[in-house]
Amino acid sequence: MEELVMGLELDYDQWTETLTGKFGLQRYRADQICQWIYQKKIFDFQEMTNLSKELRGKLADAVMVAPPILTREETSKDGTKKYLWQFHDGERVESVLLSQEGRLTACLSTQVGCPLACTFCASGEGGFVRDLSGGEIVGQFLAMEKLAGRDIDNVVYMGMGEPFLNQESVFKSIKILNEPKMRGLGIRRITISTAGIVPGILALAEAQMPVKLSVSLHAPNDRLRSKLMPINKKYPLASLLEALRRYQSATNDRVTFEYLMLEGVNDLPEYAYELAALLKGLSFYINLIPYNQVEGSKYKRSSAGRIKAFSNILSQLNIEHEIRRERGSDINAACGQLKRISA
Repeated sequence: MEELVMGLELDYDQWTETLTGKFGLQRYRADQICQWIYQKKIFDFQEMTNLSKELRGKLADAVMVAPPILTREETSKDGTKKYLWQFHDGERVESVLLSQEGRLTACLSTQVGCPLACTFCASGEGGFVRDLSGGEIVGQFLAMEKLAGRDIDNVVYMGMGEPFLNQESVFKSIKILNEPKMRGLGIRRITISTAGIVPGILALAEAQMPVKLSVSLHAPNDRLRSKLMPINKKYPLASLLEALRRYQSATNDRVTFEYLMLEGVNDLPEYAYELAALLKGLSFYINLIPYNQVEGSKYKRSSAGRIKAFSNILSQLNIEHEIRRERGSDINAACGQLKRISA
């Protein structure tokens, strides 16, 4: 039996090649089918009414368009939604839909589990299982958009996993979502968040793919950052900052730094001064993020007073920043709270 073509894994050129080469169809059929899938959120060929009944049957037998299966949905008191998705092999990931001022942002996962083992994050607790394919990443977005019943405005690769350790799939998913004949999501509405994977940052600069870049920093020196984020031992701050300078030289884009506020760990006043000195010369913005509690964690959220004091120092040093408003923490949907849940 001939192997099924996995439709969500195809970019626009691959759809065209598949339909012309495998089925002998004209090129415009790719436009029709991509419109059904990416704009109308129709995943069943039998519902694609501008295709003949015979063609629908042929495509249904040979091509599968299958977003992940929703196994659980939770809604926060602030309107944030968290979804648990199951893929064809039974593996599961969580992703999040944020609603702010009428705009929807999808927070997508890129791996089942996470290999980085950051000490404050739930995503790595169950270990790393596997990368998601480009189609599995796109599938989360399409399934969320269908459930929402409206267009999602922004995408952040900030769910489970490290995007730059699954670079090929992430870049392909961006290409699919951005393609005008598919979803047509503006490239500047897409953000990749990394823990500081230097080769990935350099690859993004070289790819001339003008998505936004966010870096989880969380400490202003190697000693502390290596305790919080073991990946810092492989890519210490000097190499990370050099990569970011090269990235900015190539793109002229500002970088956002995420800084988790941990009581008595990284929220001391001297660290605010050290942070400003560390980032001097870069074009950047800092998000101060109140820590979201993870079950069994040794860390606590910095008090509002300590966060404010840290913020005041940054203001005095003319550092652009904001204190991030927490969203979804009551359903464990906030930064660092997503995790692998077994069937």
